[in-house]
Amino acid sequence: MLLKKINFYFKNTHTDPSGLAVFRILFGLLMLFSLIRFWYKGWIESLYINPKLNFKYYGFEWVESLGSYTYLLFIVCAIASLFVALGFKYKFSIIIFFLSFTYIELIDKTTYLNHYYFVSVLSFLMCFLPANKFFSLDNYLDGTSCEKIPKWTVDSIKLLICIVYFYAGLAKINSDWLLKAMPLAIWLPSKYDIPLIGQTFMQLKWVHYLMSWGGMIYDLAIPFLLLNKKTRPFAFIMVIIFHLLTKILFPIGMFPYIMIFSALIFFDSGLQKKILKKISSFLRLFKKNPRKHINIKSVSFIRLHLSPISKIALICFFLFQLLFPFRYVFYPGELFWNEEGYRFSWRVMLVEKKGATDFKITDSISKKYFYVNNRDFLTAFQEKQMSFQPDFILEYAHFLGNHFKGQGHQNIQVFADSYVGLNGRLSQRFIDPKVNLFTKKESFKHKKWVIPLNDEIKGF
Repeated sequence: MLLKKINFYFKNTHTDPSGLAVFRILFGLLMLFSLIRFWYKGWIESLYINPKLNFKYYGFEWVESLGSYTYLLFIVCAIASLFVALGFKYKFSIIIFFLSFTYIELIDKTTYLNHYYFVSVLSFLMCFLPANKFFSLDNYLDGTSCEKIPKWTVDSIKLLICIVYFYAGLAKINSDWLLKAMPLAIWLPSKYDIPLIGQTFMQLKWVHYLMSWGGMIYDLAIPFLLLNKKTRPFAFIMVIIFHLLTKILFPIGMFPYIMIFSALIFFDSGLQKKILKKISSFLRLFKKNPRKHINIKSVSFIRLHLSPISKIALICFFLFQLLFPFRYVFYPGELFWNEEGYRFSWRVMLVEKKGATDFKITDSISKKYFYVNNRDFLTAFQEKQMSFQPDFILEYAHFLGNHFKGQGHQNIQVFADSYVGLNGRLSQRFIDPKVNLFTKKESFKHKKWVIPLNDEIKGF
């Protein structure tokens, strides 16, 4: 019975294509602007070209920096994003965008941010969507336009956005966030330079708690408020206020704008058509009526029908998004401390960690040793991230071991002297100093050489 309902939904429910067209245009333009901004600020060179070491995601060690050709990769990604916005050679363009953008992000996990991951998974989803079937150069040049598209194409984007929000809200249900207002109680007082509120409200403890609880309630409630037609206008106003406030308070790049414009997908076609009309009158590229209309039921729907493989791929995609964030339950210890299962789980701005990690290279036979100056190998940003993340520490230990082995050193052992502070707690020893990290291999197994946190954080 359930399978029949699912098949009926995929085959027989339609919607106006305007929403998907608006989403495609705004997504492409935002990505184009984001890539140009990244280039303009010099981050391509400082983050991807200059570093001597690029920290790798487990399983993606084969992804290498392209050196100066990284600029070419950004050009390809930018052109693809522009073509996505225009709806020109859309299928090819969105696939190229997904591959190039994701490759860029896989070069060095030091740059990991939740919204970069969101862009990658969203662009992957868009590879399956007929976002060029209306108000695009593709249908303009073909002389065809769809009056209806399958409803799942729009609902799938809504579902992904709801997952991001709801899971971010669940992650905030923890004792540090709700009972200690951490880490906002650390971050907000530092915003004293914000006009009017910086030296007053940002210093008040009750403001820290208000924003902690408000952020949790917002993330949990906003999906349902956006899905409900009656509360949708109010919800959209809240989306704008919330994300503009986070933009003012925190350096999180384009993420606030991505989430604001993504929320438009929840509105009915009336608003979407008004937006397209404004765009059309501004650009004067698209005619009001294409040369020929194709009824989706008679022709276009057949072309948009999902193949069994595509259905399986989409189902697996969403099962992954629903289940993968909970992988942390299979690891002992405190998630915020050992970070096993932390990434790719929509845990946004929940921790403030500071670490100091030094490495000792020892000859196991002669017992002679020396300490490494991390700045000889890492940028300041890389050293900061490495100092409190176990997988970074392990990878860097292997890099050092191989480096000094290549210089002729024998019987190499690599030990870490590491201290980390979490969410205002006093620093404590992080890595077992007696463990030779050069003998440890990265895997999905629990890292027993991370010393447990001497405290408990309750929650999801």
